Amino acid sequence: MSVLENSLQDDLDAPLALVLAPASELLDLDAAEDAARAFLRALGVPCDTLGTVRSPRRMAHAYAELLTARAFEPTTFPNDEGYDELVVVCDIAFHSVCEHHLLPFSGVAHVGYLPGERILGLSKFARVVELFSRRPQVQERLTKQVGDWLDRELAPRGVGVVVEAEHSCMSLRGARAAGALTRTVALTGAVRNDPATRAEFLAAIDRRRAA
Repeated sequence: MSVLENSLQDDLDAPLALVLAPASELLDLDAAEDAARAFLRALGVPCDTLGTVRSPRRMAHAYAELLTARAFEPTTFPNDEGYDELVVVCDIAFHSVCEHHLLPFSGVAHVGYLPGERILGLSKFARVVELFSRRPQVQERLTKQVGDWLDRELAPRGVGVVVEAEHSCMSLRGARAAGALTRTVALTGAVRNDPATRAEFLAAIDRRRAA
């Protein structure tokens, strides 16, 4: 396994406290501003007009926001009622940055699980999606990381994650295929292996689109 592959695996295997630690102490906005100014000038963009003199600073702040997830406590509760049906949260909006071109991609995530002994606070589904989207990403990895996190933290009987996104690296450059939507799916446990549960999860997502 290469050094890069080892680094990616370390990220996946990192303890929860480390993964959820705020990244603010790692930011150097002054250095980022200087680098942004040099980058823009190298591309022939002037940074001394009324409209662009503050652009390097704005650019640094914009990317800092895109690449920094908020820390959060993953609130779980005992499944006292023994709830054993699917829980599905649809249309969780997110923004991320393609790690290949550092251009934004955005869309929605649909997340579901079959509870085991614990259930997750509903607002935390959006926080988990943000946790893994606010970094240089590829959509396939993002989808799997959300599913793996839920599997690890809740020990559910199954997890389903569907991510739908439009990539500006595809719509603004290269193929320039504006409006093209990429859909990725990660399923585990009964949501993957039981045909009826799998169909129920996917139908819950598609049904809200037809409503």
